Amino acid sequence: MLEKTFTPAEIEARWYAHWEETGAFRPARPDAQPFTIVLPPPNVTGTLHIGHALNQTLQDILIRWNRLKGRDARWIVGTDHAGIATQMVVERTIAGQGLTRASLGREAFLETVWDWKRQSGGAITRQMRRLGASCDWAHERFTMDEDFSKAVTHVFVELHRRGLIYRDKRLVNWDPKFQTAISDLEVETREVQGHFWHLRYPLADGSGALIVATTRPETMLGDTAVAVNPEDERYQALIGKLIAHPLTGRQIPIIGDEWADPELGSGCVKITPAHDFNDWAVYERHKEIGWINVLDATANILADDSIPQAYRGLDRFEARKAIVADLDALGLLERVEDKTIQLPYGDRSGVVIEPWLTDQWYADAPKMAVEARAAVADGRTQFVPKTWEKTYFNWMDNIQPWCVSRQLWWGHRIPAWFTPEGEIIVAHSEAEAQAKAGAGVSLRRDDDVLDTWFSSGLWPFATLGWPKQTDELARYYPGDVLVTAFDIIFFWVARMMMQGLELTQQAPFHTVYCHGLVRDSKGQKMSKSKGNTVDPLELIDRFGADALRFTMAASEAQGRDVKFDEKRVEGYRNFATKLWNAVRFAQSQGIAAGPTETPRATLPVNRWILAETAQAAADAEAALTGYRFDQYAATLYQFAWSRFCDWYLELIKPLLAGGGEAAEETKQVAGWVIDQILILLHPVMPFLTEELWHAQGDRAQDLILAEWPKLTPETNEATAEIAWLIDLVSAIRSARTELNVPPGSKLPLHAPEADTDLQARLERQRPALERLARVDGISFTPPPPGGTAQLVVEGLGYAIPLEGVIDLAAERARLTKTAEQAEKEAAALAGRLNNPGFTERAKPEAVEKAREDHEARTAEATRLRAALARLG
Repeated sequence: MLEKTFTPAEIEARWYAHWEETGAFRPARPDAQPFTIVLPPPNVTGTLHIGHALNQTLQDILIRWNRLKGRDARWIVGTDHAGIATQMVVERTIAGQGLTRASLGREAFLETVWDWKRQSGGAITRQMRRLGASCDWAHERFTMDEDFSKAVTHVFVELHRRGLIYRDKRLVNWDPKFQTAISDLEVETREVQGHFWHLRYPLADGSGALIVATTRPETMLGDTAVAVNPEDERYQALIGKLIAHPLTGRQIPIIGDEWADPELGSGCVKITPAHDFNDWAVYERHKEIGWINVLDATANILADDSIPQAYRGLDRFEARKAIVADLDALGLLERVEDKTIQLPYGDRSGVVIEPWLTDQWYADAPKMAVEARAAVADGRTQFVPKTWEKTYFNWMDNIQPWCVSRQLWWGHRIPAWFTPEGEIIVAHSEAEAQAKAGAGVSLRRDDDVLDTWFSSGLWPFATLGWPKQTDELARYYPGDVLVTAFDIIFFWVARMMMQGLELTQQAPFHTVYCHGLVRDSKGQKMSKSKGNTVDPLELIDRFGADALRFTMAASEAQGRDVKFDEKRVEGYRNFATKLWNAVRFAQSQGIAAGPTETPRATLPVNRWILAETAQAAADAEAALTGYRFDQYAATLYQFAWSRFCDWYLELIKPLLAGGGEAAEETKQVAGWVIDQILILLHPVMPFLTEELWHAQGDRAQDLILAEWPKLTPETNEATAEIAWLIDLVSAIRSARTELNVPPGSKLPLHAPEADTDLQARLERQRPALERLARVDGISFTPPPPGGTAQLVVEGLGYAIPLEGVIDLAAERARLTKTAEQAEKEAAALAGRLNNPGFTERAKPEAVEKAREDHEARTAEATRLRAALARLG
């Protein structure tokens, strides 16, 4: 017999250890059809956050579902070396010992990182186990493993051979603290209070000055032009003339370029190609203006002869103050405007990022993107929801060369060597490079490492042994589905598509399922600064992993972000408890594990529950096939809680108590239905269902390896009768509640419209109606004069006399007043929603809240008016 109280912690630890020890996550199924998912590899430095909980729950549902369907389901798992994040963690650790990366040297530092990885790098995979992730742990991968690293080197060399990787001098996002290029994904744009400095740039011939505005005065040391719009009549005559730079003395040209917006400020824009991405684009159209770099790797002003002595070596922000002061002294500071500006910050360093001109390695993403785009356009890979295809196409159509080098020590070191003459040799090894250079030629290896997105882009096939043509690769590549957040479609999905198609000639997966981001209950983005983040491990401690997983699935509606509310986790913990108690009740009635095949049933209530079970199985199958996780959860919640626990178990109590053949049939049916519920729920609630599966009796195998139901829904007279009974009882209960009928009151039911068949049905179900709806007798005559509760079920009218049971006048007044208040509130909300001033300017979460409130008030008013109409 089950324990009285459901306690998830002990159950979860016990079953997960059992599954992993017995190899249940990867049963031997060599003849089965493969089903492959690759886990988006979390950072080795990471800990499980609520976004991981959503992403991994959805993947685990698909894996467990396909495992139950008999497929060779493999969830490829591993972690990413997370170059900059890991290096930062280890540098912070050794700083506590009075050491620095430089003092250790490269080799010793890398050994320290490996030590850290061996000791502390498995935190997130341990936490994934607590969530219930049924990954193929026996083949866990790491992007810095020896074989994976060889694959990365092979790719770099091969793409360089094909002309798809090259070295170039371009602008990058530069982090002055870590002194490395970083990706757009690692840049966090913040809204800050800043200034617009309006500066006077004198014309070289002394005939006047142009006014330019900038938020970064220090970059003017690198100005190489001032741009005006060629259609701007104010400045057309000045194009080609020269500006006398107010600080450096250089003469720079006035050029015509559409980047200058006549409607913005003065219409004149200073052009600093080496320190602004838009300005670099202007330079690409006007190569004659050249470029000047004025910052070093730490964002200090260069000690260069082209820069006035007073600014050399200054921090960029100190230089800003000095330059503004000098311009003011020269009478060239026109005015200072307070302005809210968008500033790029390093998401890990927390310092302002600089666009900086450096020599880096690039992948020819525009060329590789052609086939990657075509694979989605022609359906080889499809996005779900399909709307994300537009985002993907937009990025692929406007893709820029991909900077793949990083100025770090931890990562895949770029396999390139330099000769004293500056020749670059790309090779698989130093020996191969030396052979290419010739004996006696001194070689220096590139110090840079590869962007982590470069190696993670190989994840779907390098984890399977590629470039070797292994049996695993042939069997499990391409994968079936990738589950990921939409915000890394470009950074990861696109890179896997480009590299997969270029290197294997196959798209790496057939389907990309993009889920939303997890927001708080008000729809706001979660952040530590707002204090609205959620720790999934703390939720698991309180409510259990199954409740959290069910919340994630039930909240995942295609195309929408997840609004996370802890109350839902608590609610689904109650659902787990409900199921636990239902099985305890079944055990107390002698109901055990059901037969393997669908049992035969003659009693209407049993035939009804068999049909309901088949329908629930079909609906769950359809929902998962269409990646409608919310519908899958809703289907099973409704079936298990309402149909089985609330209705079926109540309806069969008299049958169980009566004994005989009816009781035996009912026990067989109930045991079988419980088994089906456990199988259907297992993908989302694996721990609870496995525990209940074994509690019901001896099993030939664990639930994780059971067979997914193959049932055909059907409707018959028996199912129709029980469905009608439930509708009638529900209608009576609702009327009693809405009209404040005392719970203990037993009232007669009148069915004056009943024909002979309905009268017979009512008589058959009289015991159930008396017990479940508090009905005291059934009459087929009209109700006596006076107030009645009017009901309509399947188009026929029923009535319950209320004279002397409630104060009818007071009840009408209460319902009228409450309905009018709800209608008034709904109208006010409708007014706000119809006002463009609100819908266009208010925060999206405020608009969404207003819509939800409007729907709730409208539904309440409708319900109350219906209750009023019942009072005949």
